[in-house]
Amino acid sequence: MNYLAHIYLSFGDPQLSLGNFIADRVRGKDYLNYPKRVQQGILLHRAIDTFTDSHTIPRVSSKRLHPRYHHYSGVIVDIYYDHFLARLWAEYSEVPLEDYTHNFYTLLKDNLDWLPRAIQHMSAYMIADNWLLNYRELEGLERVFQGMNRRTSMKSGMDTAVEELELHYSDFEAEFRPFFEDLIIFSREKLLLLKT
Repeated sequence: MNYLAHIYLSFGDPQLSLGNFIADRVRGKDYLNYPKRVQQGILLHRAIDTFTDSHTIPRVSSKRLHPRYHHYSGVIVDIYYDHFLARLWAEYSEVPLEDYTHNFYTLLKDNLDWLPRAIQHMSAYMIADNWLLNYRELEGLERVFQGMNRRTSMKSGMDTAVEELELHYSDFEAEFRPFFEDLIIFSREKLLLLKT
């Protein structure tokens, strides 16, 4: 899953959200250098990624993209699923997405000084371009994919990934819904285990 889903799956806990958000930039046992709730967020993020990689539904979504995008297919699906979470946000949260993302950006800015340097750098762009809210619109997704394509030296072809989403939109949405329900259940259960 991508940023919005990881933050959402922290279930409103600020420290857990930060851990879940920074996890990709924390290697091995370095997570032990953070406060307990941030550690739990990092471990939850890792568990979510493992669950997602082993679940049959994201594999179906990824397989549809594989002929064109090869090993980038999974990354693209993660972003598609964030798009559907943003589009269907009212089904999952009573807090409007605009308010939710604003609150997370404020949390980020208030804690920026102790976050990994790569996250500090990326956060400036995320906030300025309002990535989390812009996942909701295809134009916003297109900008995300264009940026990712530039970072892969134009080898990924991700700048065209919105075309595939439009072509198979109902299929990807139909796959997202049951998968995300499974993921919510898994994340709640995993979090209970992490707290014990």
